[in-house]
Amino acid sequence: MNWLPLWIACGLITFAIRYSFIGLEGHYRPPNWFIRWLPFVPIAALTALTAPELLLIAGKIDIGMSNPRLYAGLVAIAVATCWRNTLLTIASGFMALATLRWLI
Repeated sequence: MNWLPLWIACGLITFAIRYSFIGLEGHYRPPNWFIRWLPFVPIAALTALTAPELLLIAGKIDIGMSNPRLYAGLVAIAVATCWRNTLLTIASGFMALATLRWLI
């Protein structure tokens, strides 16, 4: 199979998608409801990525004491809420996870 046409097509599609935002700058104004909801996109994306990792063990929801990732995640969320320090949040989450895995 010749991959070159596929690479070119993918590159053109990616360019068109990204350029559409640049090309429409100043010519298109999104609706107000859309603009109001934009700040919540990063929160929703992060939640969609992390929630399954915190809640699922072997494909099943586990909120019991046998799920150390959930409680380590809750510790990290609490630290992030109180101190708003990324490095401290990551370190506290990892330390809580290591401690909980050692205890369980």
